[in-house]
This record gives sequence, structure tokens and C-alpha cells, in this order.
Amino acid sequence: MKQLSYILLGLALTVPTVFADESESKQASKTLQLEDVFQLEYASDPQVHPTGEYTVFVRNYMDIMEDRRYGNLWKVEHNGTLRPLTGGMHQDHSPVWSPDGKTLAFVSNRSGSQQIHLYWNDTREQAPITRLTGSPSGLSWSPNGRWIAFSMFTPKPSKPPVSLPGQPKGANWAEPAKYIDKDTYRVDGGGYAPEGYRQIYLIPASGGTPRQLTFDDYNHGGTLAWSGDSKQIIFSANRRDDAWQQPVNSELYSLNVESGDIKTLTDRVGPDSSPAVSPDGRFVAWLGYDDKELSYQLNQLYVMELDGGKPQLLTEDLDYAIDSIQWGANSRTIYASYEKHGNGHVVSMNLSGRRTELVANMGGLSYSRPYSGGAFSVADDGTLIYTLAQSQRPADLMLKAGNRERKLTSLNDDALAHKELARIEEIWYESSHDGKQIQGWIAYPPGFDETKKYPLILEIHGGPHTAYAGSFAAEIQLMAAKGYVVLYTNPRGSTSYGEAFAQEIHHNYPSHDYTDLMDGVDAVIAKGFIDENRLHVTGGSGGGVLTAWIVGHTDRFASAVVAKPVINWYSFVLTADMYNYFTKYWFPGMPWDNLEHYMKFSPISYVGNVTTPTMLLTGEADYRTPISESEQYYQALKLNEVETAMVRVPDAPHGIYARPSNLMAKVAYILHWFEKHPARTSE
Repeated sequence: MKQLSYILLGLALTVPTVFADESESKQASKTLQLEDVFQLEYASDPQVHPTGEYTVFVRNYMDIMEDRRYGNLWKVEHNGTLRPLTGGMHQDHSPVWSPDGKTLAFVSNRSGSQQIHLYWNDTREQAPITRLTGSPSGLSWSPNGRWIAFSMFTPKPSKPPVSLPGQPKGANWAEPAKYIDKDTYRVDGGGYAPEGYRQIYLIPASGGTPRQLTFDDYNHGGTLAWSGDSKQIIFSANRRDDAWQQPVNSELYSLNVESGDIKTLTDRVGPDSSPAVSPDGRFVAWLGYDDKELSYQLNQLYVMELDGGKPQLLTEDLDYAIDSIQWGANSRTIYASYEKHGNGHVVSMNLSGRRTELVANMGGLSYSRPYSGGAFSVADDGTLIYTLAQSQRPADLMLKAGNRERKLTSLNDDALAHKELARIEEIWYESSHDGKQIQGWIAYPPGFDETKKYPLILEIHGGPHTAYAGSFAAEIQLMAAKGYVVLYTNPRGSTSYGEAFAQEIHHNYPSHDYTDLMDGVDAVIAKGFIDENRLHVTGGSGGGVLTAWIVGHTDRFASAVVAKPVINWYSFVLTADMYNYFTKYWFPGMPWDNLEHYMKFSPISYVGNVTTPTMLLTGEADYRTPISESEQYYQALKLNEVETAMVRVPDAPHGIYARPSNLMAKVAYILHWFEKHPARTSE
């Protein structure tokens, strides 16, 4: 068999190009292959026109030559007719309609850098209206249509305290040393942080010179909302002098556009964010909670009169976190989304908190792994557009208008309709720890025959406070295409099962979530088609923690791949980017004051028990779970003479699959390791 080796970002992938015979080639073409990742598309950020007549959305696609994900704006009529508004190898995103629906503002790099663009409905033309030096975000039209507010990082460089004397003119000295004294000095996905803060700006909707509205040494931004008279901008920020010591303690503020005066609207211990002002300008709704310094706390929905009044909690009886909100045109209805049992729900509610469920199948935005999460938009007439979660396709758009439902897009039928994909089955099983019901999903390989015995992969989600869903996931599908049954579950600590379920791992992680995972494996084995000697396990981030924990507590798996893990909680909180948050919310105190606690829950403490062949896989630019964690475990396994390997993904942050080839490489190396160690060997 001839082979063609592709070198992708420093990772060698061997992909067969000529098969042993024609039947083998035909069989492979029927299942999902690594290179098929570049054929995937998905819909995101739907923005229904205020009239409810059509929707504009971002159509995301992968470019195989540039190894990048791009997105263009497309229009879909509500009869399903598709038409592009923009095109080319650019990243167009964050579309927002003007109040009169005549103009669409969006952010794009098509002019060479991230700028604000406008698209005019009448002429179908688009053009940039800014020449910014940074990347704008949080675009928000004023109700009178005259202004667009946005936020942007604004540099505020400081002079280093040391300047070396004596350098002759033209001398080729070393690059100057970098002096760092800021609290958050590096951020995953952003690298080492420059000096400066995110500030709020204003620009005329007709274009012109942006005007900076905030100047203080705090980060301002996120969701921006306008008062009804277009004179105030409502925003969320943490403007405390000790903001770094209180990382989630933000408030809502009102900014006077004319004078620049800032007024505090909320005052409590806990976050207040995502403000939304009612169309009549009377009310402001927002998300937040009273901070109890727990690792997971429910985002709840509040509303109050904008000119003063007592906040009302509208979701006190709802045991699920609110993700996003939008006002209805009547200013008496609020649309909100939340996750329940891995499914995205959208509800409408009145100002007394009475809810009506509209949809329960929103999601599909995480095409790599089956995470929950979706997006929705509501027109003035109540037409609801949302991203559809489906097991066989990445996100498409769905319409809900009264009793009428319609799937508006089928973006991947051309790439996937002729493929035999894994069938996804939802399961519930009982935890042997306390009898709780645990939800999971089984992916069955193409051509599955229940009379045969199959190898099993246990795939574990990160977070740990996140949730999987039964939606499409390229990684799961690629594993199943190689003949594996794949199990993925939501053990305790996962979200979308109530606050208490998620909080069970507070200061107690890993613990009985391990039990939940092993019970899931046993539940699938009990079905009778799994070879117990061919069990494999992998997971990323929090799933990497649990994978390392598993091989330190059992030898039942033939092999394991630990992706972007935390191995040592002590070193993690001293090297991760969000170290001020982790020490306060994930642990009872500083590591030097709680050494026993930190090490009790660190997989490194149990590395002496490991006999399972274990591979590590992490991005070299990961500042969330730094690669030094993987290096520790790799060297510990080597010292313990356990078979191991380490895969380092150049330039990749925590989100490895940001570049399509990295997704391919991740899956290819995982499968390589499992195929190298197909079955458990007896001592």
C-alpha cells in the first residue's frame, strides 16, 4: 500500500491515498475520513430581519489551502432560498441589524484588518466605515439609528524601568528584556497581554471618526445596550480597585454619551452582565447571581426599571443557567435560552417570570466535540430562528413561528448525505455511588452488528462544568468510522442537570465523577457487544484530568490519551492564565496553605499506580492548561517505565481545533495510539 505523508503544523500524518483494492477504497469513501473535516460547514449567529421575512447568518467553512476557518454572511429566505451577501476568504462575523432594518453592521477582516462594515439592503453594497487600529466587538445600534457603539482594546504602554546605556549607533544588540508586573499577563488564545484596557467607542452610522467614551484603567465591553432616548449606553464592567482579587464581581453601569459620566446601576457581590434594554426604554434585563465562591453557580435572569427600582428575579424556580436573552417587541416579553440535559431550550416569559417553552433542540455550534450550546434570534412578530442540534449534521438554521416549524438550511447534505455516519443513541444509567441517573450517548460504528464484539472508546468532556449533547461531533464520528463504539457522558459536575448536580465536585474533583464514568462503561458492556479487553479512554482539558485520574485508579483500559490536562493542581494555579479565579473558586485557599488538598486531587499523586500505555497531547501555546502539565506527567511516566509519548501541537492554544488540520492531527494521533495498543495485556 502506498502512503502519502502530510506535514501539518509540525505533526506528521500518514494518510492512505492508494488502497489495497477497489472494494476497500469504496468502503472508505462511504465513511467519514480525516480530510472530510475541510468539507464541513455550519451556521452561526443568526440575525432575523425585524420584519421576520428573512434571516442573515454566518456561514462558516474550512479552507484547505490556508488551513483556516472562514465565514461569510448569507441570507436565507424563510422558504429556504439561500443567497450570499458577502464572499471570499474572509472572516465576517457579528452581524447586527439597524433599528429600521435597512442596514446591517458587521465586523470583517476583508479590508486587511478587523473593521466595522455596513451592508445596505437597497443597493446590496457593503463597505468598511472604520480604520481602527484594534479589533471592534459588541456592536450596538442606537435606537435612533444614528450611532454604533462598540468596544475595542486600547493600548496604554508603559516605559520599562530599565534602559541599557552605551549601545553604539548601528550595534546589533539582543532584543531588550521584557518587564512584566501586571496581574493577568498572558491569556490563552491571546498570548502575552499588551498594556492597555478595553474601552467603549462611538461612531456615526454614516461612518467617520470614532470617539472614545471611557478612559479609566478598567476593561469595559461585553454586551452594550442603549437607553430608549439614545443618550445612555448600558454596559457591564468590574470597575473596582481590587478587580483582580474579585474576578467575577462586575456591575451594570450607565454611560452618558454626551458628558461621559458613568452611573452605577447595580451593587452586589457577584456578576451582573449581558444587559438588554426593552424596546420602549423602560426596563433593563440582565444575567447574574449572588457570588458564594463556588466553582459553579447558576446565571439567573433579572429585570428592573432603567430609571431606578428594585431588581426582580424572574428565574428563581428554574434550576438551569440562563445563557442569553432578547426582548420581544412589546417590551413585556423576554426570550431566554438555557441548557437542560444537554439540550438547548428557548422560552418566552412575561415580567412575572411565567414561561412558555418554544424549542428544546437548539445547539450544534461545536462541530468538533459534542458540546451543547446554540444561538437564537427573534423578529418583531415573534418569528424565532435558531441553530438546530442534530446528531448527523453540524448546525443548520431552524424556523419556529407559532405552530409552524421549518428547517431553513441543509449546509452539509452535499458533503455528508452519501456518507454512512455513526448512529447516536441516548442512554441513561444509574450511578453506583448514590443511584443518580447519568445521561450519556453511544456512537455506533457504520455497519454495526450487535452479534459482534467491538472495541470501546470512553471520551470525556472538559470544563469540568460543561455538558455534552447528542449533536454532531467530527471527532466522535471519525473514531466511530474506524470501527470503535464511542461512549460520551455527562458525569456529576456537568451542567444542565441543576445547580446541586454541578456543585457535587466543588472542592471535590475528581471524585465520584470517576464512578459515574466507570458505571457508564459497565452499562455499555452489559449490552453484550463490547470486548472488555479492548477498552480505551481519552478526554481533553477537564476530560484530560479525568483520563489521567482513571489510569491512576484502574488498569482496565488497554490505552489512554490524556489531552491538554491538569496533572498537578499546585503547579497549575501558578502557571494558568486565570490563576486569580482558580485559587478562589476551585480550591479552599492558596496551595501552600492547602498542600494536602491540592495533591489529594492531583493525578500526579497516583502516577505510581499507572500501568496503562498513556499518551499526552497538548498545544504548545496553551496557557489555560499549560504544556508544562503534560511534560510533568510524561516525565513521571518515563521514570516509572510506563509506555508513553507526547504530542506537542505547535502554536495551538487550549482550543486545539481552531485550525482544521489540528483537529485532524488530534484524532489521528489518538487513533494511532489506540491502534498501537489494541488490547489490554495480562501481566
